[in-house]
Amino acid sequence: MRYAYTIYYVADVTTTIMFYERAFGFSRKFITPEGDYGELDTGATALAFASVKLGKSNFKKGFSPLTPKGSPAGVEIAFVSDDIATEFQRAVDAGATIYEPVVTKPWGQQVGYLRDLNGILIEICTPVKGGA
Repeated sequence: MRYAYTIYYVADVTTTIMFYERAFGFSRKFITPEGDYGELDTGATALAFASVKLGKSNFKKGFSPLTPKGSPAGVEIAFVSDDIATEFQRAVDAGATIYEPVVTKPWGQQVGYLRDLNGILIEICTPVKGGA
């Protein structure tokens, strides 16, 4: 078994894919002709988005849609960068909102949190150096 996808159900797949292209520099892998599912080229594990409509058809018991209002869901996407200040600002310039500003943790790692247009929590951090 291998970890293949993380899928977020969003109001507009194409707009979300375009945001991640601008904000983080990822390339579009594909979007279905119906526009109800799309993936970014993020490496071995795909970051994908599906429409809320598709989610409703997949989950007969329902689910809680994401929202940019209120507290974020208790899950995040984390991106590692050696140049966190530049990456953080590029995301803000593309429309991300700051949730927690960049701070330096006691172990030396820099970490900041953003929210995307759907309310998804995004961590941008420097690599963890050394071992525990």
